[in-house]
Amino acid sequence: MGSTSEFNRRDLVKRAAALGIIAVPSMGVLSACAGGGDSGDNKVEKGKKSAKNPLAVNDSAGLDVVIFDGGFGDKYAKDAQGEYIKSFPKADGKVKLSSTQKIQSTLQPRFNGGNPPDLVDNSGAEQMDFGTLVAKDQLTDLTALLDAPSVDDPDKKVRDTLRPGVVEMGQFGGKETWILYYAYTVYGVWYSKGNLAKLDAEYPETWDDMLALCAKAKKKGVAGWTYPGKYPYYFPFSLYPFIAKIGGEEVLRKIDNLEPNAWKDPAVKAAFEAYYELYKKGYVLKGSPGLDHLQSQKAWAEGKALFIPNGSWVENESAKQIAKNPHFDLAVGAPSSLSASDKMPYGTIWASGGEPYIVPRKARNAEGGMELLRIMLSKKSSQNFIKQVSSLTSLNGGTEGLKLPPGLASAQAVLQKAGRNIVNPRMQDWYVALQKERIGVGALGEMMAGRMTPDEAIKKIQKYADDTRDDSSVKKYKR
Repeated sequence: MGSTSEFNRRDLVKRAAALGIIAVPSMGVLSACAGGGDSGDNKVEKGKKSAKNPLAVNDSAGLDVVIFDGGFGDKYAKDAQGEYIKSFPKADGKVKLSSTQKIQSTLQPRFNGGNPPDLVDNSGAEQMDFGTLVAKDQLTDLTALLDAPSVDDPDKKVRDTLRPGVVEMGQFGGKETWILYYAYTVYGVWYSKGNLAKLDAEYPETWDDMLALCAKAKKKGVAGWTYPGKYPYYFPFSLYPFIAKIGGEEVLRKIDNLEPNAWKDPAVKAAFEAYYELYKKGYVLKGSPGLDHLQSQKAWAEGKALFIPNGSWVENESAKQIAKNPHFDLAVGAPSSLSASDKMPYGTIWASGGEPYIVPRKARNAEGGMELLRIMLSKKSSQNFIKQVSSLTSLNGGTEGLKLPPGLASAQAVLQKAGRNIVNPRMQDWYVALQKERIGVGALGEMMAGRMTPDEAIKKIQKYADDTRDDSSVKKYKR
């Protein structure tokens, strides 16, 4: 959830939301957004297909792009827009790129009116619900983009240049690909090596060591953890891979598939109780339940807390505060091992596509929207994004010759250590309201504020999941 949000973002929320954030709209509102009017059968004529124009873009047509203005900003997209105009100079002056943190409320009238943009970065706290958009046939299948030749190597299809799992993330039970995740986000426990060094400590690879380090920090007047209490759906960024590490990836698969009693798995209980212990022992920064994502990141970057659950957008989003401490040395850690009986090894991490892009089905210039994405997935645009926002893209590789900032270098190292032990929960893609409003705000936030026990939180989440499974208006997906 790249992100001033979170996901998706930070968006996610990676990103919800990397946000001038508000609570995520309810499923009813999201459904309304996806309703779609019947007007707007005004698509531009296709252009002539050629080696330089494999998607048959109309070279003189306008292009309308809306970017989520979160932790990644919009300059990288504007730079790619410049490359688009170089390819199609007749479109100069007709390419419009706008940015907003309020994707849902900004675009709902346009979707309902049948005149959506040609390309949308659907991220942030007001992210439109993907499951609803797919179920109501509001998106363009991006297979044509994926099968087009890449900008850098015409002998390679775009799909063959992407990181493993990126294409699958954009699919919803079929062969069609509805979403292209542009960023590649590493989620986990983010920290300062410099601040740990002040305590003569390194990142704790076991939970016992985590608690011991938090106790040591507390004696020095420093909290162990902080988090955005107003948007506690950040917790899954480290909690979900922790659950998988304890009980195996199968536990997350059952949760994603809304299977009965999935949340009652012993691994979930063990993970919840471990996190709840942070609250009980006073290792969480006081006031965290009232902080938003930016406030919690600021407190953490200022050294008031050692650890924060987050995504790799945090390096860019907290850059100004981090820069004030030349010895900060940002890094990300995988979930600590709970015990020797954990099913997955230390190093298990959540990494997946972030910053989700969509081409609405009723876009006037869908080919132009896909072409801009093709340009963004070139090595030139990818490296530009990396340099600007300290985050990887979904282009596999592309970092050659770049000097990576500390956080991104750490994320690369964590990915290498994880190897195949990378998990990719789909809850935040398939059931946005369930993930953010209910599991996040309705249960995890309550538990970490001490207003709910782990058992109570699990019981509540299981009911939320059951209600979603039994709701015939919500399309279900499985992996």
